[in-house]
Amino acid sequence: MAVTASMVKELRERTGAGMMDCKKALVENNEDMEKAVEFLREKGLAKAAKKAGRIAAEGLVAAYVSDDNKVASIVEVNSETDFVAKNDTFKSYVADVAIAASKTEAKDIDGFLNDSWNNDESKTVKDVLTEQIAVIGENMNIRRFEKYVADGSFITSYIHAGGKIGVLIEMTGEATEATLECAKNIAMQIAAVSPKYISRDQVDADYIEKEKEILKQQAKNENPDKPDNIIEKMIIGRVNKMMKEICLLDQQYVKDGDLNVSKYIASVAKETGVELSVKRYVRFQTGEGLEKREENFAEEVAKQMQ
Repeated sequence: MAVTASMVKELRERTGAGMMDCKKALVENNEDMEKAVEFLREKGLAKAAKKAGRIAAEGLVAAYVSDDNKVASIVEVNSETDFVAKNDTFKSYVADVAIAASKTEAKDIDGFLNDSWNNDESKTVKDVLTEQIAVIGENMNIRRFEKYVADGSFITSYIHAGGKIGVLIEMTGEATEATLECAKNIAMQIAAVSPKYISRDQVDADYIEKEKEILKQQAKNENPDKPDNIIEKMIIGRVNKMMKEICLLDQQYVKDGDLNVSKYIASVAKETGVELSVKRYVRFQTGEGLEKREENFAEEVAKQMQ
């Protein structure tokens, strides 16, 4: 009796081990499922399944940008502890995941996990993730990725605080030393201030009207004796202030308080003779929206030593 795909699938589901490891385990144990499970456990390859339910809310963001600044990717890979996130093996793995993401045509995580791994078509991205869980000893998760391909534009990235925040930005124009520096500076701005939109044009009209109603009620509560025309002027001022907070181009430029981001881009465009504009960006922050467990450092180290 030969090893079948369904047998490999069953063993993978039971152990969390990689596809090729499961096949090898079945072959070497004459297709005996229970012995194959024991075989993988003895080899340390079945550890991943036991860890799958544990919270992974730490980790790193990494980015990859091609030499010509035309293809780029950004990924977030989570681990259980910040201790592991600082490990060189984990850092190297996350960098490799970013490279894999730059090659994928997948539109979602499930599709990406089923892609072939970098330079090894015998393994999938999921297989290598499972192997890394076994090696590193913690539950890990490739949470999200984004891939950009430039067309008449260029891409660069910025990673902040050793991988806690990452930004990809695509700008129209030609990639030169000066324009790449501009893009990097704007990526730093996005990392620091986290705008929701590029410009006011992108803000939904219904959202603005809803905010106006909230601001109007706030203004009336704070200033019950002021007439409606004064209240309306106050609302306009508050809406403009809000736009400066949530729209990238309206934000005060963090490296020069005398400029907003729009004026900074215009100044670089004038100096270089290149028509520059922000086409799109994505910002990842590690653990954003995930529940994190509380654990002290001593306990974390003790667990790593076990």
